Amino acid sequence: METTDKSQSESATVLEGPDEEATAPGEEATAPDEEGGGAAPEEERPAPVRPRRRVPLDGFLAAPFPWYALDEAYTGPRRLHHIGQDADGTVQHGSLGHGDEPVVRADLGDADGPRERFAVVVTVGDSPVRRTADGTGVLEATSEASAAWLAGQGLLAVTWPAQMDHTLRDDWLEQQTETAWALADDLQGPAWSTLMLPVDGVSTPFHYRESEFGWVLAGSTPGGVHLGAYGRGLSAYGLGFAVVKDVAAYADQG
Repeated sequence: METTDKSQSESATVLEGPDEEATAPGEEATAPDEEGGGAAPEEERPAPVRPRRRVPLDGFLAAPFPWYALDEAYTGPRRLHHIGQDADGTVQHGSLGHGDEPVVRADLGDADGPRERFAVVVTVGDSPVRRTADGTGVLEATSEASAAWLAGQGLLAVTWPAQMDHTLRDDWLEQQTETAWALADDLQGPAWSTLMLPVDGVSTPFHYRESEFGWVLAGSTPGGVHLGAYGRGLSAYGLGFAVVKDVAAYADQG
């Protein structure tokens, strides 16, 4: 999978809590392995994000697509998780958290250490192939692969393998990030299985994989958005998804 030179004129901004600086990853979130017309598309990875507790509500309210979360069968805590915008402020993707707030701790991989129970649902707006802001290239359409990449990177961001120091984890994270990107680019490959889960009450196929660090899934909804999810401690097999009727309620709970 070849990647063209990246344009610096269009960026994705991640809004996080007030106790951590927002990151500017450098490119608009786009999907791997989608074809478009005209100039050769630029393969751009959606910006990975680190979750924080207090996330501004404004971006969620301004999104041009519906948000998805676990359905009403889940009765635990819910919260705003993160939001991603492109250079002109348009919301491209975001996520809602359920259960414990995932944090990076060195003891998460220990068999006898504390184990979080959480699921994060990623919603990615459906964006077509489009020109970059400076008109020099083409950004790929979003797809299930976009959701798979964001979910995979989200799980990595809150994972710290047991008995691994800071230097080794940096190397591990870089390696695993490349692996997550490659896996998202091959959703039909042997690393993924099919899991049927309800979306607004309708059984829907998802691409699913799991590891010792948690699970990741990705699919699309009849409503035209792409869904990803990742978690640890909560089984993915009993989950269901539904449109969020009042996303402001998540700010109240977070």
